[in-house]
Amino acid sequence: MTTVVNDAPARRWRPNPRLWLLFGTFVAGSVTLGAIGDWRDGHLFLINTSHSLPNWAFLIRRGQMPEKGDYVFFDPPQSALLSRHFGVRPKMFGKIVYGLPGDMVGHSGPDVTINGTRVARMKAVTRLGEPLTPGATGSVPPGCYFVGTPHKDGFDSRYAEIGFVCRRQIIGTGEPVL
Repeated sequence: MTTVVNDAPARRWRPNPRLWLLFGTFVAGSVTLGAIGDWRDGHLFLINTSHSLPNWAFLIRRGQMPEKGDYVFFDPPQSALLSRHFGVRPKMFGKIVYGLPGDMVGHSGPDVTINGTRVARMKAVTRLGEPLTPGATGSVPPGCYFVGTPHKDGFDSRYAEIGFVCRRQIIGTGEPVL
């Protein structure tokens, strides 16, 4: 009987660098996609197609309640007038917060005031000639906001068809980016 002796040195296992690179890329990609997903859950990017706000792109932080002067984005109330002007399912509206809970809204002719300071001017009819109803006066209710725009044709809290914007309608606040 012949005995064969293996004189070859024992080979140690060594990992393939390409496999480690592939594994590292997979882990880094998974972490990155998870972070992007988490960010996306709390943010929106909006392209503004109306003329009521001066900027055309906003980064919206979902669920954040506004302060005076903030841009706020909300679901408008449903009404026949809004449906005729903005479609059956109007997209979110973006406005500026002019009045906080407890602030006093007043009307002096077509002028709308918050705590005695003029913030807007009302029109009698829409761009399609439909009558507009002046918005509420008095104290802004708890959990609600008076919102508006500097645009003369802005459709906002100065009219009853929009009214005060309350917490349940708010999507979030935004920062103009462009």
